[in-house]
This record gives sequence, structure tokens and C-alpha cells, in this order.
Amino acid sequence: MSQEEKKHSNATNHYAHYPDDQWVPKWNWLAYGFRPIFLVLAPYMILSMILWGLVYGGYINIPFMGDTLTWHIYEMLFGIATAGIMAFLFTGLPELFPGWVPIIGWRLFLIVLWWVLGRVSFWMIDIVGVPVVAGINLTLLVWILYHAKDVILDPLQRHASLAYAIVVIFGIEVWFFASVMGKAETSSLIILKVAVGAFVVLTLLALRRVNMEAINEIIEDEEIDDVFIAPPPRYNLAIFTVILFTVVEFFYPENSILGWLGLAVGAALLGILNDYVLKDESIYHIAYVWYLGLIPVMFALGYALMGWDLLNPDFFGINHFRHFITSGGIGLAYLMVMIIISYVHTGRQLVANIWTHLMVGFIILATFMRALIPFFEAQSSFLYLASSIVWTLPFFIYIGVFFKFLVSQRADGIKG
Repeated sequence: MSQEEKKHSNATNHYAHYPDDQWVPKWNWLAYGFRPIFLVLAPYMILSMILWGLVYGGYINIPFMGDTLTWHIYEMLFGIATAGIMAFLFTGLPELFPGWVPIIGWRLFLIVLWWVLGRVSFWMIDIVGVPVVAGINLTLLVWILYHAKDVILDPLQRHASLAYAIVVIFGIEVWFFASVMGKAETSSLIILKVAVGAFVVLTLLALRRVNMEAINEIIEDEEIDDVFIAPPPRYNLAIFTVILFTVVEFFYPENSILGWLGLAVGAALLGILNDYVLKDESIYHIAYVWYLGLIPVMFALGYALMGWDLLNPDFFGINHFRHFITSGGIGLAYLMVMIIISYVHTGRQLVANIWTHLMVGFIILATFMRALIPFFEAQSSFLYLASSIVWTLPFFIYIGVFFKFLVSQRADGIKG
């Protein structure tokens, strides 16, 4: 069996339980979970950055309950992440659990509309109120968890850690809304710092699986006589240190031990890069090794620089350095999932080109511009604006390159 025949056979197995839906023949963009999600997520990334620029620039007046910073962090974490979680699960579950029926057609349309309604309610929070925003966003995550229950109930617990991480994130979001509504004493900003740690854990759990799929896909295409394996121990160590840092930061944010923990987290995250050293072959010529490897590097820079900051009482840049984690690591993870899924799950070969190079490069450049502002305070106003603009450029490119894939049938003729 040739490589193409093997891939076609595997894809057919993944889509063996593809349901009939009268909407799909009319609208290809409803043929699989990731399609409509990415069609709205990329423009929303751009629109939200423009709106935040207008809000912070004073051009539009959205008070955000008198706490713009808190709500900005919330939306960039939970609002966007919910779409990412949906895309990852709706695409991955039929592969991870054969027999799981894909969500397509009108049901998929309603779910994506639910997410869009959540974003609209967020921007109208001063009109509709916090309870409405909380209700829309939390019920969506409950629905997602319910339909992903097979992951938790799997007797072998093969991918249960992903579901457990999402459950924790749901709990943190409930905690956050309880705080802003005065039902919990913990500061909402402190809760959001906990949320960052939870999203890093979820990203690392997903990254291990994405690494395995993407890099082995390319290894097969190039007929390299080796297999890429991302064993759990290095990821588990990194996850443990991230959790430890998050817990200590919550209880003892001023303790110097947190600084040393930040450096330890950075070292553990960099340890993941050892996975790319194969026994027999070199894969460093593969662009996706560099793309995906930059995710733990961004995380490592963020935690290590925060640790360095905490150990230097005369320097105060910790919240800027945290952007290496959010804008850099998590932002790049979103982008890579969008690129990889948009190629592989539309029946196309996973390739790197000038556009993918530029997309990754712009995310990295924007992150450095934003995170290193403490070293260039005289240029801070320019860097705030410029970093926001540069960060949106990959999503403009994504729209130009990938939207035609999302609205058309799979290139290999398979449903989905």
C-alpha cells in the first residue's frame, strides 16, 4: 500500500461514522467542526485587537464595569480559548475514539452561533450585565464537557488528562465570575493568573498530541526511516513545575522561592526540546519542528524572566514578561493548531512555505515587542500599538491562505 493509499484508508476510518445532514451538501463550511470555528475565530482575533486598541485609545467608550484590564485578560484567555477547545475536540475526538459521531451541519452551526453570542454579550457587558455573560459562556463550556464525556469515561484513560484540564478551567471560570459578582473574596486578577497556569497545562497536553500527528505526518511524506515519539515524562515534569509555580504564586506571590521556581519551570520546558532528537535521523530541517518547538521556548522565556524579575527587587517587569506565555506560547499554539488542522483535515499535504514562516515570525516578533517593553520604556507607547498590529498579521494571512480550504470540499474527496 502506497503512502497516499495508507493516508486515505486512515482518514476513511476516522470519518466512518460521518452522519447525514441536509445542510452539509449546501454549505461545505459546516462539514466538520473546525471549519466554521476557524472561519469566525481568525476575524475575531483581528477585530478584538482593533476594538481593544480603540478602547485603550479612548476612541470608544466601553467601561467594562470600571475594570478594563481584568476583562481584557478574561476575553483573551477564556473567550478565545473556548473556540480553540471546540476546534481541537470536535476534530480530534472522532480520531481518538472511533465511533464518536462528528458534530456537523445545523448542530455545529448552533454551537458556533452560541460562541459568537458569548462574544457579543462580552462586548455589551455594561448593558446586559455580568450574569448574562457568565450564563452564556459557562453553559457553552458545560455543553462541550458533556459531549466530551467519553474522554473522561474511557476505561483506559488514554486522553483523560485533556478533559480533566478543561474541567479545571471551567471551575476557574466559575470562580472568576463569582469574584466579579462579589460572591468570592479572591481578587479576579489573581484568579486570572491561576487561569494562565491552567491554560499552559492544557496547551502542553495538546502540544504533545499535535507534535506526534504533525511531525510523523511529515516524516511519512519524506519517507524518513524513523518515528517521532513524544514520551510523557518530559511533559509531565514541565506540567508539574507549572502547577507548582501557579500554586506558590497564588499563596506566596512575594516569596523569593517563586523566583527560583520560575527558573526551574523554564528549564523543565526547554527539556521538551530533547524530544526532537531522534535516534537514527535528524528532523531539524523540518520547519514544523521549529514552529512547534517555539511554543515551549516562549513559555520558558516567560517563566524564566518572571523568575529573574522576582529575584531582582529593583526591576518590575513581571506582568510584561507574562506576555511571553500568553501572546507568545498560547498565541502560537492557537496558530499552529489552525494551520495544521486546516491542511491535514481538508485532505491536503502539511507543508511549510513563506506564508507559514511569516505567520510564525509575526507572532514571535509581536511577543518580543510587547514583553520587552520594560527595557524600552521611552518607546512604550509605540511598542504597545505596534505589537498589537503585528500580532494580528498572521490572522490576516490565515484568512488569505486558508479560508478557501475551509469553504471547499476535502481535496482527497473524503467527507468532512
